[in-house]
Amino acid sequence: MSSKVETVLYSQLQPWSTVGATPCVEQVAGAPIPTRIGEYFKTPRPHPWRPTLGYENIELSPLPSQPVTNTIVDPCYTPYGMATRPLKFPNLVTGFDRNPAHAARAALYTRYTPFEWTQNNLKNFNESDTNRNYSERLRGEFIRVMRETDEKTLAGQRESGRRLGERITDTTFWRNEVRTELEKLLTESALLQDSRRSIQKAMNDIEGPLHIAQECLYQRENRLGTDLVHDDPEQSLLTEIEIYRNSLDKLKCLFNKMEDQMRNNRAAQHELELDVVSKESALGIDNMCHQLNNFSKGISYYGGIEKYDPTVSTQLTWAENSNSMVQRSQEERRKSSQMRSDVENLVNGVAIEIWDAWSRTNNAMARRAAETLEAKSKLQMHLHKIQQEIFVIEKNIELLKKAIQDKSNPMKVAHTRLEARTHRKQIELCRDIAQDRLVSEVKDLQNSIEYLNMKLQEAEAQHQQLLKSRANLESDLHNKVNTLFIDREKCMGMRRSFPITATIKY
Repeated sequence: MSSKVETVLYSQLQPWSTVGATPCVEQVAGAPIPTRIGEYFKTPRPHPWRPTLGYENIELSPLPSQPVTNTIVDPCYTPYGMATRPLKFPNLVTGFDRNPAHAARAALYTRYTPFEWTQNNLKNFNESDTNRNYSERLRGEFIRVMRETDEKTLAGQRESGRRLGERITDTTFWRNEVRTELEKLLTESALLQDSRRSIQKAMNDIEGPLHIAQECLYQRENRLGTDLVHDDPEQSLLTEIEIYRNSLDKLKCLFNKMEDQMRNNRAAQHELELDVVSKESALGIDNMCHQLNNFSKGISYYGGIEKYDPTVSTQLTWAENSNSMVQRSQEERRKSSQMRSDVENLVNGVAIEIWDAWSRTNNAMARRAAETLEAKSKLQMHLHKIQQEIFVIEKNIELLKKAIQDKSNPMKVAHTRLEARTHRKQIELCRDIAQDRLVSEVKDLQNSIEYLNMKLQEAEAQHQQLLKSRANLESDLHNKVNTLFIDREKCMGMRRSFPITATIKY
């Protein structure tokens, strides 16, 4: 818990003691402080500037008919001056009327000598003159110091404002330089992104013809026997695929370099963006600081802030940092421009090479398609017959499965009957003719299902043999049909309609 802070108020009082003493400040609230005691006047009262209240003998008059009393004036401090109050005391000392000197010596306080009185007056006069002279010098010194500090403060504020203005000018200059370079880098990155899309589209366009050529080889590799011929279309396809792969390798290599370059551009862009944001923030803070004055709102004390140094750079390193970022961005822009030129040249060179290989393969496939068409017709006739037999055997397989399924409910009935009869009690749990017949029924059903499953397996085995025969025929026919379809229908159709030149050559 925080301790309660007690406010102490003071009233300004005039100095009354020795020369050069600081002004006396009387405490009017809070804890008491020691009372300041003068050199000559010692009093226990809390206000030393007030006069000492003593007792003086004013009159001594003997009363013949009454006991002798002393009349003493009690001076009382009032706002209007000194008032007297007579006090009556019994006759403490007799013979006052006969010896007044004895009465003076018997006073309450010891009297001073005239020499001491004179010296005291002179001392007071000298002390007053000295204090006044010292006060005049202090007042002159105060005025001079106040003027000097005011002039120094104003000069310091003007110098700080001028330095802030210079800093704002420098920051604005580098902010504009970084922002201009950022705009150029963004434009170059956009152009490089377009080139990246172009080379990526070129690779995607090559993937189509490459897939077609590979598919042609894969389909032709499925031929059996004499169909496995290393003919002209196959040689053309191998050459074409090799060209496609080499072209893809070149494009991918350049594409990877372009990816690295784009990452470098993005890194430089990120640095520039952060620098622009930092400089914008710094400009806002410096402008606010430049506009502050002694009458601004929000100004406050921050104790020890001048000893706190959070800076991480100097004027030189700050400028070098901005300059290095701008130079890096310029270097990345130069590399990006060169890479765009390389992409354009490579794509055009690849397009010409691919077109030549494409044309040679098309001519070879057209010649081979005519040779395959005649063999295809004979295989189709045998395949039609085997297909009819497969259809019939599949129908029989379904009938066998239906017959096996029909035995499920009778088997359930027989099992249910046997299970129910097991609940007969005592002597009624008899193995009678009905029990034997139910057991025999279950065995007959199991034999029937087993026999049907055996026949089903034979049918499925025969079906597999028919399927194998059909597969052999289809394989042979598929090689020819596929070769014919790839060479004449699929490949030639796709190659005639594939806009290779319009797609790759930009």
